Amino acid sequence: MTTLDSPLPPVRIVIPWRPSPSRLDAYERVIAWYREALPQVPLETVDTGDVPFVLAACRNTAMRNAAADEVVVVGDADTIPEREPLIAAIRAAADSPFVHLPYDEYRWLGRTGSAEHAAGVPLARCTVEQYVDGACSGVYVATPRTWGSHGGQDEGFRGWGFEDAAWFLAHSTILGVPPVRHPGRVYALHHVGEVRAGAAYDANASRMEHYRAAAGDPSAMARLVGAVRLPDPVS
Repeated sequence: MTTLDSPLPPVRIVIPWRPSPSRLDAYERVIAWYREALPQVPLETVDTGDVPFVLAACRNTAMRNAAADEVVVVGDADTIPEREPLIAAIRAAADSPFVHLPYDEYRWLGRTGSAEHAAGVPLARCTVEQYVDGACSGVYVATPRTWGSHGGQDEGFRGWGFEDAAWFLAHSTILGVPPVRHPGRVYALHHVGEVRAGAAYDANASRMEHYRAAAGDPSAMARLVGAVRLPDPVS
């Protein structure tokens, strides 16, 4: 039996999701990929009902609803990982004090690449509209215990923007190292983009400045995330 085929630790897949016409095709492809790649792993969606949709709250809820030492894969509804790096991340995360990212290359396929994938072109051969340097979102792999150890994600980031970058700084500062990356790629599929302007976006940008100011200072960051720290997960 190969490492890829050997039994996994207790694990679940959770996709934050609220139906949206432009996102439906990507969502269906993401769900189909997980069901084919890991058919034995339970898969569910989560929506906290916040208006606007709050990704951080959905991700925290996914972790909160799991046992403390269960591995949770929280995947965006438009992002497909590669199977081998994902399995490696699941195995590593089971007893790791850090969050694992199953990629070190983030490919946004855009309209052209997504259409190619829909037509049957393998993801690795699809046109890439943008390689996103420093991406830290898309797919997270961790136990709730690890997720809560550095505050989870800040649910004060409402609507689009910055919650993943703020989380990355909190993880890197409080735990002393960035999230662990595994060699591999994720593929972000096309949908109508969010508006990066307006009062909500400006509020998120302003909130992000607090994280930048606390970066590198564990005490300051711990004080900052203390207000948004997760409750204890299910025992």
